Amino acid sequence: MFTRRTSARTIRLEAAELAYLRTHPVDVNNGEESLYRNASNELNYIANYSKGLHHNNLGEVNPADYRSMLKALHSGSPADFEAITLDLGRKLVNPQAGLAFDLEGADAQAVTIPPAPRIDGPEVSGEMAELYWMALLRDIPFKNFNADPDVAAACASLSSFSVFRGPKVGGNVTPAIIFRGLTPGDVTGPFVSQFLLKPFNYGTLRVRQRQKTAQSNLDYMMDFGEWLAIQNGGPSGPDSFDPVRRYIRNMRDLATYVHFDQLYEAYLNACMALLSLGAPFDQGDFYRNSNTQLGFGTFGAPHILSLVTEVATRALKAVWHQKWFVHRRLRPEAFGGLIHDHVTSAAVYPIDSEILDTSAGSVLDRIHVHNVAQGHDTFLLPQAFPEGSPTHPAYGAGHATVAGACVTILKAWFDESFVLPNPVESNVDGTVVQAAPGQPPLTVGGELNKLAANIAIGRNMAGVHWRSDYTESIKLGETIALTVLEEQKLTYNEPHQFTVTKFDGTAVSI
Repeated sequence: MFTRRTSARTIRLEAAELAYLRTHPVDVNNGEESLYRNASNELNYIANYSKGLHHNNLGEVNPADYRSMLKALHSGSPADFEAITLDLGRKLVNPQAGLAFDLEGADAQAVTIPPAPRIDGPEVSGEMAELYWMALLRDIPFKNFNADPDVAAACASLSSFSVFRGPKVGGNVTPAIIFRGLTPGDVTGPFVSQFLLKPFNYGTLRVRQRQKTAQSNLDYMMDFGEWLAIQNGGPSGPDSFDPVRRYIRNMRDLATYVHFDQLYEAYLNACMALLSLGAPFDQGDFYRNSNTQLGFGTFGAPHILSLVTEVATRALKAVWHQKWFVHRRLRPEAFGGLIHDHVTSAAVYPIDSEILDTSAGSVLDRIHVHNVAQGHDTFLLPQAFPEGSPTHPAYGAGHATVAGACVTILKAWFDESFVLPNPVESNVDGTVVQAAPGQPPLTVGGELNKLAANIAIGRNMAGVHWRSDYTESIKLGETIALTVLEEQKLTYNEPHQFTVTKFDGTAVSI
């Protein structure tokens, strides 16, 4: 008994030493918080997150209220967080999570992401143009992308921006790859991952993935008064739903999925689907080649089902530190307010000129025409959610970080090269799924990557996140998951090896 007790302590100390030896990086933001000033030469924080605080009639935050938030973030004192000056009552989401410690995997402050693009740089122009186009095209079925003239116009528009980091072919955005992710498998086959379309078993339940979807052609926060009230933390109206459940067929459906999901939901479902399918475990799994034993509590279904969800809170603590304590990036809806003020000459802001083009046919012109048709003479970014973004900063993204972590666990556990049989896609109205003929083989690894992109970019499709929120956050989640696997490896009796193809296409073994 004493030997076992001592060994248990030794393993815990080894895991703690692994964590201790990971270098804590120096976090660097893009400097905007101390860059921009108002006419009184006071910092005005126009490029930083401030939703829920008080804003003037232009949508600029009250600097004193913003500083009350900074005071809490700098001190870490629970009393200072309680003293943050809110306006209309909507509460901030969990800033103190970024200060929490964890007992497994990398410490939340041992990982980082690079500085976010600045509002005076061309990358933000390309990102905002993509968000405007997503809003305009939310109800176009993915199945119709190749033939839709508005999708073709979006491709030409995004291709013209000097910096746009979405996928391209020969330097151009095409209907086959527009709004997709950048990882292996993302541009192969149907837009929507098989793990969001195909049925799976949940014990004795048969889950058919017909979703509760939002009413078509209904967007929010295009009225400046409504937009300003919500920036101040005011209430919003209710969601409106389609009475018919549908398979995911367009960007509005994906946005609705990520409005109401539990953050690890899609990956738990994917795990259940892979287990239902009998997908093989990774080649390094000890029990794959055992002649006498099966995995269960270790390297079996109960193990992976708990582990794929276990990493979610670890990922959230890490990204919440980046959100609140490092970057404090403004949400796209807030940037839409800056653009509206600037192009209507209500204010002058240091916005990169590429996104300010209002000539006929430009994306900003099309947004203006769209909003006017809805009765709102604005250039605001139409939101898919009545309340717009949640009340925490944009960068990094919680959904994307959890996606990166959970998908990495699944890719470690299952044979990524296994080909998923009989691929499907939704029909144009989402009432049925049908065979997706002529598709190249869809592998577990590729479709898991696509699942991560669908979920993460689904938040962009709602108007609440940026493309760089996705690209950097999935890598953050991946790092967290790999450190969890490193520490858990110490605890198993069985000789084994995890092999993962990372989001950049390189392989790593643990």
